[in-house]
Amino acid sequence: YISSAMARDIIGKKENKIKKWRDKNRKKGKTCDIKLKPELYIDMKKDISVIKGYNVLGFVEGTDKKDEVVIVSAHFDHLGKRGNDIYNGADDNASGTCTVLEMAEAMARAKSEGHGPRRSILFLLVTGEEKGLLGSRYYSENPIFDLKNTVANVNVDMVGRTDKKYENNPHYIYVIGSDRLSSDLHQANEDINQKYSQLTLDYRYNDANDPNRYYFRSDHYNFAKKGIPAIFFFSGTHKDYHRTSDTAEKILYDKMERVGRHIFHLTWDLANSEERIKLDSRK
Repeated sequence: YISSAMARDIIGKKENKIKKWRDKNRKKGKTCDIKLKPELYIDMKKDISVIKGYNVLGFVEGTDKKDEVVIVSAHFDHLGKRGNDIYNGADDNASGTCTVLEMAEAMARAKSEGHGPRRSILFLLVTGEEKGLLGSRYYSENPIFDLKNTVANVNVDMVGRTDKKYENNPHYIYVIGSDRLSSDLHQANEDINQKYSQLTLDYRYNDANDPNRYYFRSDHYNFAKKGIPAIFFFSGTHKDYHRTSDTAEKILYDKMERVGRHIFHLTWDLANSEERIKLDSRK
């Protein structure tokens, strides 16, 4: 990608005009052609630095079905520091990371009290999501547990805020991917919501024609590519998305807890059902 300033120099238009084009293209979900008269020569110097990243794993072993695994994931990286600016990433994705940590603690406590899950549960906090889903891709290509025995992936990414549509109704969640590979997974999520959560489940971003293409933009996708049923919970974007203003005091903790409890119940159901969910691609 190039900056707006560089695009201005190349195209010869004002920077605000270029930004309007960019926003229009994003809304339409496609780019437009721009014919340039002058020849263009670019001299570039690229500095490469190697940075190590780490995934963080927690594991609760199951009982009679312990060889089968449910993976609960969230990415714990964000944009970091740029110049003097710190990108806090409270919603993206400390909200998802904290949800997974709370679930791990609850599952471990249940097991210690003699009520552990039948299937094993892997709590997977991945790095490098913002750089191209790198941590989840690494795990999917170098799994700790055989992917043939991985029942499902439950992915949590940005669950602590509301978008403009739901600013007066925070008790909702966007559900993405639930029926792409398994109708059982989709139905399990619906049943859990009816029984426990009573959230508004919104599937608009699960539409195959959605221009935002969120299905391809979070860590569940690397598991779906391997044929593992995956469900992605997401509360949408807001004015602080990928800005330094994504800070902790703006998190809606009651909403985050309610969504987290829903995800816990779904994970518990996936880990304890008599039969593992079936793979039956519908889309």
